Amino acid sequence: MSAVTVGRRRGAVPAIHSKRAGGVKSKHGGLIANVIGVLVIIVMLFPVYWAVATSFKRGLDMNRITPEWFPAPGTLQHYRDAWNKDYFLSSLKNSAIVVASVVVIAIVVAFFGAIAIARTKFRGRRAYIVLIMGIQMIPQVALIVPLFVLLSKFGLQNKLFGLTVTYLAFVLPFCVWTLRGFVANIPKDLEEAAMIDGCSRAGAFMRVTFPLIAPGLVATAIFAFIQAWNEFIFAYVIMQQNSKWTVNIWLASFITQQQIDWGGLMAGATLLAIPIVILFMFVQRFVATGLTAGAVKG
Repeated sequence: MSAVTVGRRRGAVPAIHSKRAGGVKSKHGGLIANVIGVLVIIVMLFPVYWAVATSFKRGLDMNRITPEWFPAPGTLQHYRDAWNKDYFLSSLKNSAIVVASVVVIAIVVAFFGAIAIARTKFRGRRAYIVLIMGIQMIPQVALIVPLFVLLSKFGLQNKLFGLTVTYLAFVLPFCVWTLRGFVANIPKDLEEAAMIDGCSRAGAFMRVTFPLIAPGLVATAIFAFIQAWNEFIFAYVIMQQNSKWTVNIWLASFITQQQIDWGGLMAGATLLAIPIVILFMFVQRFVATGLTAGAVKG
């Protein structure tokens, strides 16, 4: 056996050990990542679990000093009280009208705005992009009083249209910025190739580009829906009539100066969350696509 062969064999041993060591490290790293992921999920889901569990508890069980981490099934009275509480259905209807209007208008307008920003180079384009980012950075609390005065002058206080316009002012810039990333990530060469094959510019866009942007439209619509559905401060200030409440103001009505109806509050929140959870079960794959494909491109 030659010295070269022996040297090769001897040199192969450290390589095998290094591969084994690398495999062990990767397994340990994956295990640590999985443990951290499980802990994060537990922390995120615990408030949801506690809210649902509280909605089934009796009054004495909710007020105990020592909490029951795994309470036995209690009562459905809180759900009956929440369902029969005043202005529940009207608040649900108002929120549905406002949120649906905001999402539809924001997606349509933001779609054309994103195309203009990503596909054309007009004067003031950079300033427009900076303005969009600046609007997102303004604290909403600082604009409550000016918006209230402005809506009052135009007679839009306690009007669903006024609340819709207010939500659009904050949801629309977010939608434009998000959709801009989707449009910018699609090469222009695809449209040019379709135009060479005989399509018009509009036809090439609708047949080639639009199907690729569709997941981004759905993901952006979901994020806009979340922002509009969870908003409370503007609705609380603008919609002062009980018949014009949204669901978030209706939930706040469980908190009074005399007491806090924790059971009814948790039951109402659970009732309002059920349709939203069902909706997300159908569109979750589009949301995942939006998180991965909606990268920001210059």
